Amino acid sequence: MIANHTSQAIAQDFSPNSPGHTGDRNSSDLTIEALKGMDVPFFEGNSVVLLPTGKEKFHDMFEAIRQARHYVHLEYFNYRNDTIGWALFGLLGQKAKEGVEVRVMCDDFGNRSNDHPLKKEHLDSIRSMGIQIQIFDPMKFPWINHAYHRDHMKIVVIDGNIAYSGGMNVADYYIHGKPEIGSWHDMHMRLEGPVVAQYERIFSMMWKGETDEYLDELQYQGQCDVVEECYENLRPDTTPDARQKTLAVVNRTPGKRSKMMRNAYVAAIDAAKHHIQIVNPYPTGVYSVRSALYRALKRGVRVEFMVSAKSDVPITPDVVAIQMRRLIARGCEVYYYEEGFHHSKFMIVDDEFCTIGSANMDARSMLFDYEVNSFIFTPTTTRQLQAIFERDKDKSTFLTMEGWKKRFNLWHRIVGRIFGAFKGFF
Repeated sequence: MIANHTSQAIAQDFSPNSPGHTGDRNSSDLTIEALKGMDVPFFEGNSVVLLPTGKEKFHDMFEAIRQARHYVHLEYFNYRNDTIGWALFGLLGQKAKEGVEVRVMCDDFGNRSNDHPLKKEHLDSIRSMGIQIQIFDPMKFPWINHAYHRDHMKIVVIDGNIAYSGGMNVADYYIHGKPEIGSWHDMHMRLEGPVVAQYERIFSMMWKGETDEYLDELQYQGQCDVVEECYENLRPDTTPDARQKTLAVVNRTPGKRSKMMRNAYVAAIDAAKHHIQIVNPYPTGVYSVRSALYRALKRGVRVEFMVSAKSDVPITPDVVAIQMRRLIARGCEVYYYEEGFHHSKFMIVDDEFCTIGSANMDARSMLFDYEVNSFIFTPTTTRQLQAIFERDKDKSTFLTMEGWKKRFNLWHRIVGRIFGAFKGFF
């Protein structure tokens, strides 16, 4: 049964010696201080436009690419061999004919695990259009050597003026859904301002690692002080602090910044004083993040967690169920989204700031893969995200402990515990 559950916030109970005790300082300041202590780069004077559906994301991104003048760089976990994929490559091929430099990266595991992968003949066809396409870490025998450290990032940079990032790959099911799971919900964003240069740096690092081609930063920087004056028909940032937002970019790089993503999540959760809202499709458990959530609940922070009742990985709901039971037992409010698959990855803290990006709350994202998230320190974007969370609660089932027991029988519990032991493999 679909239910919109509303409960009273739990009273705060801070003690000077408890983890998460923060005195009078707000959660934004505490998190900013923690991230700066990790050498996370910060950028002032940005705009953020939320694109909460595939239709909105692809429409906006295609419009921006059509107006590209110098270069387009794209980096995705996978590009599906389908209508939207070929519409994108067709557009990129046209821009290449106009003299625009087009570079595309695709993770090999992401491509191989895709049900409509790009095969050799497809890659040859793409290259014949003038598009430079590079496969990240091609899988070769023995394949186990390539099982970890996949490129799970989603980055598009256009002329150094605009960046797109979030949870969506390139596939038509973001628009039309899939028969076995219904509609596909996700979150993406368009970024403008100084933060775009950081996404370009990340792409350039990944590109050089695979091709040995150095992309001179001076040649790939933005030329537009005000994006609206250079691009038409893009959704505007209508918030009062457009072009004034502070962003931090957390980039997980295996072997160099391996703990960065989970430490950033832990810092944000430990800073929370009132309220945490999370949507994530694969919260199969990472000890440090899970422990931070337990601490938040113990000190009286209201935690709302939304997971998807359906998944593109069949075993995931059973593994997630074990984690949700542990959270429910500690007072977390858990919602199961029922209308299709919710693939979004975002977190909201204290109505003050939020994070959006590619990272799941699982071992693959937190311990192994290349990932990138923006932490957005402004109440305006945070309130926009909250409105989406509240809307989706109306399409969700609020799960009590009794409801959990009815929903997951003994077999599901056994399966969840068995497969939950193999973190990072699914």
